[in-house]
Amino acid sequence: MSLQQRFSGTGVALVTPFKNGSIDWDSLEKIIEHVIAGGVEFLVSLGTTGESATISEEEHRQILDFTIKVNRQRLPVVAGVFGGNNTAALVEKVNGFNFDGIDALLASNPAYNKPTQEGIYQHYMALANASPRPIIIYNVPSRTASNMTAETTLRLAHASDKFLGVKEASNDIYQVTEIIKDKPDRFLVLSGDDFITLPLIASGGNGVISVIGNSQPRLYSDMVRAALQQDMSTARNLNLRMLRLYRMLFSEGNPAGIKAALEAQGLCTREVRLPLVPMSEQGAAGLKAELEELAKNLPG
Repeated sequence: MSLQQRFSGTGVALVTPFKNGSIDWDSLEKIIEHVIAGGVEFLVSLGTTGESATISEEEHRQILDFTIKVNRQRLPVVAGVFGGNNTAALVEKVNGFNFDGIDALLASNPAYNKPTQEGIYQHYMALANASPRPIIIYNVPSRTASNMTAETTLRLAHASDKFLGVKEASNDIYQVTEIIKDKPDRFLVLSGDDFITLPLIASGGNGVISVIGNSQPRLYSDMVRAALQQDMSTARNLNLRMLRLYRMLFSEGNPAGIKAALEAQGLCTREVRLPLVPMSEQGAAGLKAELEELAKNLPG
């Protein structure tokens, strides 16, 4: 199986479950097994959904090692701990990082600095020159305060084979389609927002790095596979089943919503670390009711 095939389809941005402020290892194992059993294609550890911003460097390493151990090489693993707005420090981190068991890394645009497109390009090229693993670019303007344009993404895609693809969370379908139109064949375009995955694949995209996949790995990955196989009728029906859930999961922010869903499913608590707060009782109750309604309408 080619590198591109391994990272097409559904990747899941795993949550980091907590109990009384500490990492809940038993729950993390349950979630990993739940996701793998659901038929997804790859795992993403310590992205935004994993609350990497409030997890110490020591905990980062522990979570990655634990995920690799539980996974047992069943699925590719992406490490999402390569954000940051200090390029030199990021390169130093990569140079000293143990990549055993990690198949690719996910790197977001520098936040807070608000670099120009040239600055974003140079940042990623410095990372590519240092990294021993393929890189998935992560464009998420809502969190970084800078959008990477289609032109910059394509410039990177053509500049180095080290760039495996882009996780696009700009919510700009025109921008995403521009990338799809002019990208190299080897370069993947992955959705960074669950609710736009179907139109992105219909436009020629390759899959998603998903939040809802923590809760609904089977239903969501079946939808993505159907879309990739051009069975749009099946994909559309599955997508519509989840429509209300998409909105509810993000109504009080991520990962507060997905953790409330996982709590309703008995997989972990909805505890998050400050400055995030757990989903409200009202929101969690509504989410639980929606999950129960969704389960009634599933086949089997």
